[in-house]
Amino acid sequence: MTMLRPDYPIRTARLTVRPFTPSDLEDLCAIRSRDDVTRYLYAEPETPEQVKEVLERKIGEVTLDAVGKTVSLAVVWPQLDRVIGEVHLQWLSGEHRQGEIGFVINPEYHGNGFATEAAEVVLRLGFAGLGLHRIIGRLDSRNVGSARVLEKLGMRREAHFRHDEIFKGEWSDQLVYAMLDDEWQSRG
Repeated sequence: MTMLRPDYPIRTARLTVRPFTPSDLEDLCAIRSRDDVTRYLYAEPETPEQVKEVLERKIGEVTLDAVGKTVSLAVVWPQLDRVIGEVHLQWLSGEHRQGEIGFVINPEYHGNGFATEAAEVVLRLGFAGLGLHRIIGRLDSRNVGSARVLEKLGMRREAHFRHDEIFKGEWSDQLVYAMLDDEWQSRG
């Protein structure tokens, strides 16, 4: 059986990516309570009690040992010693070796390349760690910043679904980006 149990923490040039801990509550609240963060997510701004429940779930999401599971990791900027975001890798299919990435960065830290740097970690985990063949990223077409991150990662836009769902009371378009394992390996 294929499984992914990364050796944490994972360090990049500027960030530390690691499992969530109970002490991350305040920083996670600072992210998940914001309207501008949840605008394009399937969530509304959350209260500290709601964030605590989410955090308790995320603390256990550190291993991919079955299809459908997700790894959720805290993105820490060591310069501040604070959680500035989160990244995710969900295992979508064992047979077809597919996964999906996601990321959220506190808007106070946008424009620094942190989302790209952190999302690259979960792409690497998916391709090199889990042996996935294809990884996607899905987003609301109005989420221009996240689309830019996926493009910087080298993912290609494969689909633009027009009015594919009613999202927060209005019709929404969805974009799907993807990358294949050979594209990951051939990146410069």
